[in-house]
Amino acid sequence: ATTAPRIPSTRLALHHFDTSYSLHLRQLWPSVRAGLLCEQKYGALLNNFAAADHVLEELELLNATDFVSEAAQEAQQWQRGAAAEMSPPLCTSISSKIKCYTFPRGDITRFRPARPDALGLLDYYLMDAASLLPVLALNVQPDDFVLDLCAAPGGKTLALLQTGFCGHLAANDVSISRTKRLYQILHSYVPKEVRDTVSVTSYDGRDWDQVKGGTFHKVLVDVPCTTDRHSAMEEDNNIFHKRRTKERQMLPMLQLQLLMAGILAAKPGGEVVYSTCSLSPLQNECVVE
Repeated sequence: ATTAPRIPSTRLALHHFDTSYSLHLRQLWPSVRAGLLCEQKYGALLNNFAAADHVLEELELLNATDFVSEAAQEAQQWQRGAAAEMSPPLCTSISSKIKCYTFPRGDITRFRPARPDALGLLDYYLMDAASLLPVLALNVQPDDFVLDLCAAPGGKTLALLQTGFCGHLAANDVSISRTKRLYQILHSYVPKEVRDTVSVTSYDGRDWDQVKGGTFHKVLVDVPCTTDRHSAMEEDNNIFHKRRTKERQMLPMLQLQLLMAGILAAKPGGEVVYSTCSLSPLQNECVVE
C-alpha cells in the first residue's frame, strides 16, 4: 500500500466516464468530455428583490443575454410552426420573472462579483445556468406550496423564490453545514418578509413523508450524485476517492429513496421534478424507471 502509486480521484473519475459514457453517448462523448474538462462558465441569476435596475443595462452592454427569455421566444416560434395536434414544449411554461444572463458560446468572460444594493441585498447570484432548468421545469404557479428536498447550497431555492409564486417554500437538506450556507444565501439575497415564507430544515430527506406527507403542490428532488464536472476536475471532496467507493456505489439506491419520499410528499395531482448533475443512466433514467 505504501509503495503503490497513488492514482488521483479525478483520473479514476475520468476513466470511469470514458468507459461508461462513451458507450451511452457514442459519437457525442468526445465533445461532452471536452465540456466537462473546460473551465466552468456561470450564469448570472438576477435578484428580483434587489433594487438594481442598472444591472440589466450593464449585462447587456457586456453582450450577455437572458437565456430564459430567449428560450421562451423560441418556444413561441416553435408553436406557431408546429402542427396543432402536437403538444407544446415544456419551455412555454417558463416563468417570465426568472432572468439568467449568460455570455455567448465561446465567450469565457467572467461576471464581476455580486454587489449589494442600498438595503444590502446582492444584485445577482452566479450559478451554472443548467442548474436553473429543474426550477423552470417545476413550473411553480401562484400560491403553490413547494418543497426543495435537497436544497443546499441554495441556488435552486433562491431561483424558486425569484418566481414570486411560492405560497410557502420548504427548503431541506440533511447536512447541517450545507444548511448554514443556505441560510447565508437567503440572508444575502432575500428580504425578511420573504424569508419568513421559507422554512429551512435538516431532516434526512428519505424520511420526509413521515414529517409532512402529501402536502405540496410541487416537489424538487435534486439528489446527491457523482457531480461529474467536479469529479473530473477537483480532488477535494471527490466521490471517486477510494475511501468513498461504497458511498458511490450506493448512490442510485439513495436517489431512489429520495425520489420516493418526494413523490409521497406531493399532494394527489402534484408534480415532482427529479434532477441530477450527472450523465449516468444509472442515476437518471434507471432511478425514474
